[in-house]
Amino acid sequence: MFDLFKRKFDRTPEGMQDRVPPGQYVTEKFPVLHYGEVPQYKHVEQEWDLRVWGSIDEPTRLTYAQFLELPTIQVTMDIHCVTRWSKLDTTWEGVQFKELLKHMPALKPEAAFVIAHAEHNFTANIPLEFLMDDEAMLAYKYEGEPLTPEHGYPVRLLVPKKYFWKSAKWLRGLEFLPHDKLGFWERYGYNNNADPWREERYSE
Repeated sequence: MFDLFKRKFDRTPEGMQDRVPPGQYVTEKFPVLHYGEVPQYKHVEQEWDLRVWGSIDEPTRLTYAQFLELPTIQVTMDIHCVTRWSKLDTTWEGVQFKELLKHMPALKPEAAFVIAHAEHNFTANIPLEFLMDDEAMLAYKYEGEPLTPEHGYPVRLLVPKKYFWKSAKWLRGLEFLPHDKLGFWERYGYNNNADPWREERYSE
């Protein structure tokens, strides 16, 4: 059945097969997949903030206005969803994760993992080393426009080298830990590593 589905929707451009991980098909659409209802922010300046705590010298908090004052980057990347679609050459703008840390109290030496906390008590766990990638960011624009509510407005995490569920939408907090701790989907059987090139979709 999947072979029929793949043949019907596969639009991998000629010569770009090396950019599409095994078992994926290319789409020009941007499918909407998430847990829970879409959060609605009527006054985002008053309603949104970002808490940072855990293995850090001092817990801190950024208001929306403070977040928007941070230096930004723009990155074009391919994204890959565990449900088998890939979207190529997507352009995002936001605060590079490494840049964010420059404006936070210092991390403690034992900090090695991050739990991204989002609306609806959703969490995603990521090794800190992947968030130190040059393309990892807290994104608030997609293709030059603010994120839509369905895709994470006002801010989402972006972890380009992992399946897209690790790029938590509606981000509200970052918790630094010395040890790993399974996130929401990992507790429900998704693979903890989430490497698209190894097809690490589900736990064994």
